[in-house]
Amino acid sequence: MTTAFTELWGAGVSVKRSCELTGRSRATHYRRINPPGPVHGPWLPRTPPPGTLSEDERQAVLELLAEPRYADLAIPQVWARELDEGRYHCSISTMYRVARAAGQVRERRRQATHPPRIRPELVAHGPSQVWSWDITALKGQAKGVWYKCYVVMDIFSRYVTGWLVAAAEDAVVAKDFLGEAIARNGIEPHTIHADRGGAMVSKPVSELLVDLGVLRSHSRPRTSNDNPYSEAQFKTMKYVPDFPQRFGSLEDARTFCDGFFLAYNHEHRHSGIGLHTPASVHFGTAQHIHTARQTTLDRAQAAHPERFTRRPRPPALPTAAWINQPTEDQQPAN
Repeated sequence: MTTAFTELWGAGVSVKRSCELTGRSRATHYRRINPPGPVHGPWLPRTPPPGTLSEDERQAVLELLAEPRYADLAIPQVWARELDEGRYHCSISTMYRVARAAGQVRERRRQATHPPRIRPELVAHGPSQVWSWDITALKGQAKGVWYKCYVVMDIFSRYVTGWLVAAAEDAVVAKDFLGEAIARNGIEPHTIHADRGGAMVSKPVSELLVDLGVLRSHSRPRTSNDNPYSEAQFKTMKYVPDFPQRFGSLEDARTFCDGFFLAYNHEHRHSGIGLHTPASVHFGTAQHIHTARQTTLDRAQAAHPERFTRRPRPPALPTAAWINQPTEDQQPAN
């Protein structure tokens, strides 16, 4: 290949054409005829372009921008006014580069600062201590039509203490919904947790909870993990086999939710509460059922001891439910 290239090049064929015919890289050719010398020490400083401002000219630009008449103006405004007065110092982009190098290009207005949101940490050791509520959207009969499903649940028992399907999200509707759920439960929860949706932080809802003496808790912005129980419950609802793609009407959505929440509270065995139904844990019958389960397992072991290596036990009942349980390094030392 080298011989062919040399012959072509010697015959007057251009380097570019010779490289194309022989498949040789032009970069390789030029590097071989003019190899780089050894580099010792740091690279030499680059020669500035001929149009670079001198140090005195850069200082003059900074002094110009700092003049009282220009101190509150943007650089394009300064450049245009100087040009109108017959003076040209440099381009607008050069003015920006000079000011940026001097640390004078930044937001000069007072910026709002927000303290970091506190991570909510809530614990419930029994029913009716901490509730969680949220609103999810259900697809209506046509594109752009949505129904709003309000759901409030007890995080310890997973019992849905109230639900409502409305045509829209509204603060007054949310207030009435929570008030009815608390009245129907008969016991006011200690804390009600929610995200920061419009209805959740609205004045009517806040006033209701203050009047009832119920503490409010809110998730951090854009942190869905701060409201895990409501989010998980919505996923359970929307992943059941008979959940429709769209609801034909508001009444259809209410009919579906009525059947779903009835089964969820009284038939669904929840893995987070020892495979008991939420109603059983919420109303205090879970311990009796747990004892009956243990009796059944003991009879099974007595009938077939070869099938068990140790005493079988039913799933344990819950002792606490956390929203953001503190880790060991976050807990204060005793």
